[in-house]
Amino acid sequence: MRLLRLFLIMTAFLAIQAAVPPACAQESATIQALATVLPALSIIGTHDLQFATVLPGVNKAVNKATLGSAGEFHIQGNNNAEITLDFTLPVELNHETQAVTMIILFNATDASYDDESGGGQSLPAGIIDPRGIATLDLGPTGQMDIWIGGTVQPGLTQTGGDYSADIVLTAAYTGN
Repeated sequence: MRLLRLFLIMTAFLAIQAAVPPACAQESATIQALATVLPALSIIGTHDLQFATVLPGVNKAVNKATLGSAGEFHIQGNNNAEITLDFTLPVELNHETQAVTMIILFNATDASYDDESGGGQSLPAGIIDPRGIATLDLGPTGQMDIWIGGTVQPGLTQTGGDYSADIVLTAAYTGN
């Protein structure tokens, strides 16, 4: 009987042990992965760089501050976002119908910008070198205007007619 009692006590003990989950010191927490996607940059060429009438053998420059002649771009993006500006500049203008060209030059002070902190084209926020990449911040409402000038160098026997070439401005967010 003693053996049966011991057997019953042991069986009851094992049944209780199996019913009680093991005690563990375990905790958990949850976080979220979050991201904000900035609106795409919008860039528009709003005015061509216009040299107007050019005389053979006489260089002609257009200043970036010359209203109605300087080239102009408008950028719209996220407020105060950092962007890079990268110009692709031509080295010559092409005649409209003939296989002749005219040299165009750009120097380190031929472009300017206004990030809403300056006074527009005549009093821009700063000057940029269009021959390299610039890193700037868009204004508080996400806007920036860019102006560019340059110099054409017609030869003494430059063929008459209209000449043109593309000036491309690429703007991109830096991620900062």
